[in-house]
Amino acid sequence: MLPAVVKLCCGISYPHLRSMSGLQRTAVAVMSKEITQMKHWAQIKHHIGKPAEPKTEVAVSEDQLFYIQHGKEALRKAVSMLEDREGWKLEIQENNGDVICSKVIPGAGKVFRLEAVLEASLDDLYDLLFVRVENMNEWNPSVQRIKVLKRAGTETIVTHEVSAETTGNLIGQRDFLSVRHSCKENSCLYLGGAAIQLESFPPLAGFVRAEDGPTCIVIKALDEDSTKSSFTWLLKMDVKGWLPKSIVNQGLPRAQLDFTRHLRKCLSLR
Repeated sequence: MLPAVVKLCCGISYPHLRSMSGLQRTAVAVMSKEITQMKHWAQIKHHIGKPAEPKTEVAVSEDQLFYIQHGKEALRKAVSMLEDREGWKLEIQENNGDVICSKVIPGAGKVFRLEAVLEASLDDLYDLLFVRVENMNEWNPSVQRIKVLKRAGTETIVTHEVSAETTGNLIGQRDFLSVRHSCKENSCLYLGGAAIQLESFPPLAGFVRAEDGPTCIVIKALDEDSTKSSFTWLLKMDVKGWLPKSIVNQGLPRAQLDFTRHLRKCLSLR
């Protein structure tokens, strides 16, 4: 319906464009951009909201369908949090332009949003952050290891992650069991995830099992430079254990900055 309305509006307004002032033309351009963004978000919501369907003739088990839906729902919730632009408070602003804001969401707790620009294409970032996620420990010293336990189609995986014991780590070592879901739409990439519980994979002895999510990373190609991408990361995590919230709230945004720094270094060597 929306594309038809857009075409109708454009058809009506075109004869008057030549007589518009500069300010009026700017307003039209802004409106056009907003409509384009609305169409894009509608496509994304349709993708993550529709029932999971196998893309091939290979049968998908009930377990796989559960993981796919779990991943899509995590992505949907996280994107919804990002869409609400009200109430965010500045936490950290780096000289290189990286910014972290936080917000307390009823029923979800405190979440952190990092915004940065990376010198990398969507394909490069998709390869590093999803396709080759098991190799993350090679460039990110905060990760001891990541193992893909299950695959549900090409867009959803179940992973077990163990954080490394590094200097300055305020939170300490944790292990995570998560569903990760990916969604690529034209010039945007969405990576969502959330914790999951499996009786067949209890917490490791000597580790506290933290729970992440719903969380997501949104990567968009920059129109003015195809070799750069905007990088937005919504982080929500319950680290469990007995750590004071003040320590956790210091450690999580720092972990985001460290991750982005290591990611940039890895990208510079490719």
